[in-house]
Amino acid sequence: MKASQFFVSTLKEAPADAEVVSHQLMMRAGMIKRIGAGIYNYMPMGLRVIRKVEAIIREEMTRAGAVELLMPVVQPAELWQETGRFDKMGPELMRVKDRHGRDFIIQPTSEEVMTDIARQELRSYKQLPKNFYHIQTKFRDERRPRFGVMRGREFTMKDAYSFDRDVAAATVSYQGMFAAYQRIFDRFGLQYRAVAADTGAIGGELSHEFQVIADTGEDAIVYCPSSDYAANIELAEGVALLSERASASQALTKTATPGKSTCEDVAALLALPLTQTVKSLVLATDELNDKGEIIKSTIWLLLLRGDHDLNEVKAGKIEGLKAGFRFATVAEIEEHFGCKPGYLGPINLLKPVKVVADRTVALMSDFVCGANELDFHFTGANWGRDLPEPDMVADLRNVVAGDPSPDGQGVLAIQRGIEVGHVFLLGTKYSADMKATFLDENGKPQLMVMGCYGIGVTRILGAAIEQSHDARGIIWPDAIAPFSVVVCPIGMDRSEEVKAAAHKLHDDLQALGIDVLLDDRGERPGAMFADWELIGVPHRVVISDRGLKEGQVEYQGRRDAEASKLALVDLLAHLKGKLKP
Repeated sequence: MKASQFFVSTLKEAPADAEVVSHQLMMRAGMIKRIGAGIYNYMPMGLRVIRKVEAIIREEMTRAGAVELLMPVVQPAELWQETGRFDKMGPELMRVKDRHGRDFIIQPTSEEVMTDIARQELRSYKQLPKNFYHIQTKFRDERRPRFGVMRGREFTMKDAYSFDRDVAAATVSYQGMFAAYQRIFDRFGLQYRAVAADTGAIGGELSHEFQVIADTGEDAIVYCPSSDYAANIELAEGVALLSERASASQALTKTATPGKSTCEDVAALLALPLTQTVKSLVLATDELNDKGEIIKSTIWLLLLRGDHDLNEVKAGKIEGLKAGFRFATVAEIEEHFGCKPGYLGPINLLKPVKVVADRTVALMSDFVCGANELDFHFTGANWGRDLPEPDMVADLRNVVAGDPSPDGQGVLAIQRGIEVGHVFLLGTKYSADMKATFLDENGKPQLMVMGCYGIGVTRILGAAIEQSHDARGIIWPDAIAPFSVVVCPIGMDRSEEVKAAAHKLHDDLQALGIDVLLDDRGERPGAMFADWELIGVPHRVVISDRGLKEGQVEYQGRRDAEASKLALVDLLAHLKGKLKP
């Protein structure tokens, strides 16, 4: 490819609305152009990266036995009404009407359409297992689209769906997809972790996220450096930090703590470690009538150690809170505790509440908690003596670095990541709603067991850049760079020798199947080099009159601090070695 035939459009400065590095560099490198909030044109340079990402995905999906099809962007509302998601999903689901007033949606995902295909086409156990996938445009009407392709409204996604006869077979399909994803991300050349994750709104029984490691990532990834344990912080298990409960050694004492409403301030005032304090969080669950009006509310008191934070995903798994909860109002808190927030605790309640203690709190003794009186806390509080045992004990907290690993193999570390892939074992959530059945060996109908597997194709671009860039621009891995090699001739318009050598090198590399670009635009060396460093082409070869006279060219890898001289006759072998998969 010649640069004069292609389209190269770079900017010295990023637009003011480009917030994160990947957004700034993709705009500056001419990979995307914004046409609306969270909606972009993918320009030729960016599209080349997308196509390389898609090619790797397709190869590995085919290798794993998945079959490609294509489902529509616009889908009938009836299918989504069968699963209830047409009403349950919030405003992120874009609902539209056609000229006849019929309801449609702009797809954010394709479980319903895929399940509809399966229930029509897969009628016998002899047709299972089956895995279909497509790579298609998705749309989610984000309230605040931001960060370029990282959280846009329109994006490209690969989603696959497996169909099996039972959970055991579906688990085999899940494991096959998990392995395929590992191969895909290995081939991308990105540093990543596969972590256990919460199934979230999509539902299901088993789930892993594929997270690209980046300091700017929105997600916290918990892992054990000395074992294979890894999980999203939402799912990472917080083990009890005490092996047993010590006997009470202090008397329960109401202690003045004027103006000290946080555990940190109380601990400092009393000259006690923060780990001796207990914080109180008050939740409420509501029982509704047919009109959606609250007819009864239950108040819950969740207790965590003063240095720990509530994990709301874990709280939502507690029996009684699974259907949904909210934080209690000040009026509800005063009614049950007789005090405003800041001095709350489990002792001397005005009305009964459901008490749930974190695993560590359930083993604490002589702890500090609110006295349910303004400016006062209790010290020396003990379970069984001063207050009843909790109604429930559960893992309620976010883990922190240094906690014991749940597998007993060391301690936990935390790093940031960007979610770019997710695999779910869905079970029968969708097949039950949509009556997707097959006939078994005995001719009896059985629900298909499903899995779903997604990769954010366009999000990969942003994640790769967030992971690897410098002050000069993007640093692409070889496998997904827009071009693998750029040939930069100096003074090609003035030297026939340089022109001939540049064209020959371009043609030789192309004949070897190497994705090469010849920069024949006639730019000055500084501007030419700056463009390709910004765009992030991994390998650069500079040809000049002086170098040719010495039988040499300059080679510089994108990560190299400076260029090195190579004999022209050795260049092809050198590049072939660098570009080995």
